Parts: sequence; C-alpha cells; structure tokens
Amino acid sequence: MSIIDTFDCNGKEIIEAGKNVKKIDKFPKTVIIVFSAKFCSLFLNKYNATEIGHLNGGGQEYPIYQFEYKGVQMGFFNTVIGGAGASAFLEELIALGADKFLYFGSCGALDKEIAEGHLIVPVAAYRDEGVSYHYAKASDFLEIKSAPRLTKILEDICVPYKTTKTWTTDAFYRETDNNLDMRKKDGCGVVEMECASVMSVGQFRKKDVYQFLYAADCLGDSSWDKRMLGNMPADLRERILVVAIEVASRL
Repeated sequence: MSIIDTFDCNGKEIIEAGKNVKKIDKFPKTVIIVFSAKFCSLFLNKYNATEIGHLNGGGQEYPIYQFEYKGVQMGFFNTVIGGAGASAFLEELIALGADKFLYFGSCGALDKEIAEGHLIVPVAAYRDEGVSYHYAKASDFLEIKSAPRLTKILEDICVPYKTTKTWTTDAFYRETDNNLDMRKKDGCGVVEMECASVMSVGQFRKKDVYQFLYAADCLGDSSWDKRMLGNMPADLRERILVVAIEVASRL
C-alpha cells in the first residue's frame, strides 16, 4: 500500500492528543505560532507575556505564552521545523482548547522577482510530505481554504502581499533541479516544510488555520542564493511580528 492510500476517515485513532497534554484553564482561543527562536525572543522582549504551560517533544519543554493585544487574549508558541513535528504540536494545541491559529515563517523563493522579506500568502500547497496523506484524500495539491480571509485582513491593514502556490517538502536537501522545474511549472512560487501538513490537520479537525510566509533564500535558477536566510535585519523581523499580531487579533 502506498502513502497515498493511507487516509482513513473511519478508523479509530489509537493515540489521542487530548490524553497526552495537561489541561490549562482558560486556554486562549487564538494562538500565534512561529518557527524561529529569534522571533520568540523578540516577542518576549516587546510584549508582556506569561508562560501558561508547555508541550513536550524530544525530551524538551516548549513553552506556551499568553498575552493581551487590543483587548484580545492570545497565545504564542515557538514550534519545531518540519511538518510532522509541527502538526503533532498543532494537534495538542487543539486538544488544549485553541481553535484559531496563525503560522508565519520563512520560505524559499522559486522566482527571483519575489524580493527577500516580501510577504506571501499560499493558496494551495503541493503535498511533497507525509502528514497530509493521513488527514486528507490523496491529491497533488491541498487547497488552503483560509487564504481569502487572511488576504482580506492584510488588505484591511494595508500590508502588501503576494499569493501563490507553495511546495511543501520533507526533504530540503533533496530539492533537485528536476523537481524544482516541475514545481515551478505547477505554479509554485515558494518552497517550505510545513504548510500542507498543518493545513490538512486544521481542515480535518475543522479548526481555522492561517499561514503567511516571508521570502528568505532563493532557488530561482536551480542555484541557491542564501540571501537573508538566518540573518534577517532586526527592523524587518520586528515589522513582520507586528503584522502577525495585528492579523491574529482580527481572526
């Protein structure tokens, strides 16, 4: 049996996320989720946040923070990179009581015209990973149903953005030139490692999951330009964080 045959909408789940987390009173309904310790440090330095619990993974504790912005109580969580781990943590945050999630993180541009730091809203994700095949029927792309709502909010707050399909892959060291050409022909403008996975979890669990990306490195001509990957200017990081918090408060 192939991975594309593994979606089982009728079978009973053996391990339930709710049995693997410690309940937290008055858990925030909206959670902002990042993939970067630098963004998390910036958030903790700028906002009056309280640690309200943690999730466990790989022998480590991953703190969950709560803060208030414009009268809205929200959570903040620094998750792991990669669809499998990020999706497991999403399941646990859902089990704790959250039902709206805003992810933001870096992506690689597949088009040199996408400037570094530019915000991207993915509208469909190519499923070159494993998680989504356990949460949705097999298909090449997963439609991101939350994208129109997110773009409307960005327009309301006058933040420029670009929409495109994204290539979600488990194996960034196997982004070959042939696969790159095929994904570009499919209409993918960027590549990252989590979108198809977390979106499939959200849609299966009937929770609102949103995601925007910011362009970091570039693979536009089958060669790699690191650009600002791992070295984002501090002022840009702060602007993106402010956008994320404003967007999350309006979900």
